Amino acid sequence: MKLKMRNPLKTDSYDYLLPKDLIATHPIQPRENAKLLIYNRKNRSITHDFFYNLQNYLPEDSALIFNDTKVIKARLFGKKTSGGKIELLINRPLDAYIVNVYIKGRVKESQEIFFEDELKAKIIKLHEDGSRDVSFTCKDIKIRFEELLPIIENIGHIPLPPYLQRDDDKQDDIDYQSVFAKFEGAVAAPTASLHFSDKLFKDICDKYEHSFVTLHVGAGTFKPVQCDTITDHPMHSEYFSISDETKRVLDSEKKIVAFGTTATRTIEYYVRSREVSGEANLFLHPNNRPKRVDHLLTNFHLPKSTLLMLVASFTGLDETHRIYTEAIEKRYRFFSYGDAMLIV
Repeated sequence: MKLKMRNPLKTDSYDYLLPKDLIATHPIQPRENAKLLIYNRKNRSITHDFFYNLQNYLPEDSALIFNDTKVIKARLFGKKTSGGKIELLINRPLDAYIVNVYIKGRVKESQEIFFEDELKAKIIKLHEDGSRDVSFTCKDIKIRFEELLPIIENIGHIPLPPYLQRDDDKQDDIDYQSVFAKFEGAVAAPTASLHFSDKLFKDICDKYEHSFVTLHVGAGTFKPVQCDTITDHPMHSEYFSISDETKRVLDSEKKIVAFGTTATRTIEYYVRSREVSGEANLFLHPNNRPKRVDHLLTNFHLPKSTLLMLVASFTGLDETHRIYTEAIEKRYRFFSYGDAMLIV
């Protein structure tokens, strides 16, 4: 494919053609057998290997930062009072009792939805972006978000990305979770971390300084950019938290390898705001480049997505297209259950 002049602020500049058979519907087993593309920004070279050889390419004397969020079973299937079936996807809690969700099907304020285990959701507010605010009760007692989590662990489903076009199964409970997942709250996995086995993660952490951020990935991560100009896109926000240990690393001169776009956005939001917890809504793209993250490990992302634009903030738009073109030619597997790329 010949390179052409592309405007990094135009959404159409981030489009590309992907053969459907390269969308990974299940992960490679074992997970560390995924392919790994290594892109070197100094000489623009592309190297092909496997994820289990990641240590051979990580820059020495770097600190590794991971996102330790844990995916919750955020997809719930219930019924209306009329008996009609309905599907609810938890997005994120707004406070202790109010939860922002997406609902398939028409609903109105004050309407109730009924689930298993005597769980009910009441519609409180309808938003123009298609989301809804609800409160939950169990056995007719109003419950807090942390009380909701063990209930949905029992009756809910892993919220697989919509482009997988399949129902979740028991294996997804394991596959769609990093081996170091700790704090519940995400409705999408930080997918760059899904390639680690327990052993590979331990081996790398034994060799490198490492720490964690927590960013609870929301459903907005899958929202396509629909504006002609990317800076008109209303970037979603997600809850984040940074520990004192990680703050110390970020405040040092240490080179940083961020494992995933979510860790990257958390780090870069901190650098700009100096906040260690709250709501992060940073949009990284070629005109808003990273200031603190030196190297990035990530998967291959959807066309016209904010995640692809984040990758382009590291490599530039034209190089992003060149990398993706070669990945397609080499038949890399794309998206959440796909292969990985390391940018050094």
